[in-house]
This record gives sequence, structure tokens and C-alpha cells, in this order.
Amino acid sequence: MPKIADIETTPNPNAMKFILKEPLSWGVSHSYENLEHAQNDPLASALFAIEHITNVFYIDHWITVTQDGGADWQQLSRLVAEPIRLAAAADAQSTSVINKASDDLAQLSAADQQRLCRINEILDEQIRPYLQKDGGDIYVTGLDGDILSVRYQGACGSCPSSLSGTLAAITNLLRSIEPAIEVIAV
Repeated sequence: MPKIADIETTPNPNAMKFILKEPLSWGVSHSYENLEHAQNDPLASALFAIEHITNVFYIDHWITVTQDGGADWQQLSRLVAEPIRLAAAADAQSTSVINKASDDLAQLSAADQQRLCRINEILDEQIRPYLQKDGGDIYVTGLDGDILSVRYQGACGSCPSSLSGTLAAITNLLRSIEPAIEVIAV
């Protein structure tokens, strides 16, 4: 059961980042936009049962919870803390998610797999650390020709600057290796 080490604000005033002493996953991110999407995740489902919660994102030692703006964070944080403390620490669920992602990647051609590896290296080095610092993340959902589909997670998923400045910065960065690439957020 993870213990909360700290609670941090994020650039998104409707999102809070809870830093944990134990991991919830091992490098596999979990992002949910509503209870329906979270139905197979006990922690996310418990959080969505709390009024005002609109997004749940977690990876490793932190979880970002976003609200609709209708609640006071001081009170809401107490409610959110309970299911976090009761959650199971990292387990085999992370392994199954990694295996599924590997299966999806295996469906790409060898050339596209190599392109995707280069893209992810750049994202890992130059984009993800900053998004994760602010309580969010980004993952690639598809590569179809020169169209790269990405999905923002956590605080970034509902932050206005994600779909404007950050997406443009990612596109410009990736064009250094793929001049024709277009990056779209899904």
C-alpha cells in the first residue's frame, strides 16, 4: 500500500500530483478520462467515485488527479488520499500492459519500428521529463506514414498549453529527424 510522501501543485490549477513512497507501476503509465475507461482499474475506479474527479493518471511513484474545478483542493485531497493509500503497489498488471504494448509495436513494419524507437528516444530525453515534472506525460498511440498520434496524460491531458505550445514544440523537435512528420493529439 503506497504512502503519500508529498502533494504538489501543477501548472494546471485543476490537477494535483501525489508523490508516493512506493510505486504503483513499473514504468507503465495508466491514464483514464472517466469511470467507464477505468472500470478495470480498482484505484482509478475508486478515485472516479469521488465527486468532481475528471482524470486520473499514474506511473511509478506518482499519481496526478484532475478535478472539474468545483471542489476545494484541501478537502478533495483528503478524499483522494484514502484510495491511493489503499491501492496495491506495482504488480503483474504492469507486466501485462508492457506485453500488450510490445504486441502492438510488433505489428509495425521493421522500418516503422525503427522510426518509432528514434521518436521515443527523443521524447524520453527531451519531452517526458518536463511533462512528468508537472504531473503529466505523453505516449505514442500510433504511427501511420508521417502522422504520429500522441495522447497526453495526467495534468497535461486537460492543460490548454498541451494542445498549443507543447504540441508545436514536439512537432518541431521531431522534424529534426523526420522533416515531414505531423504530430496530432488524440
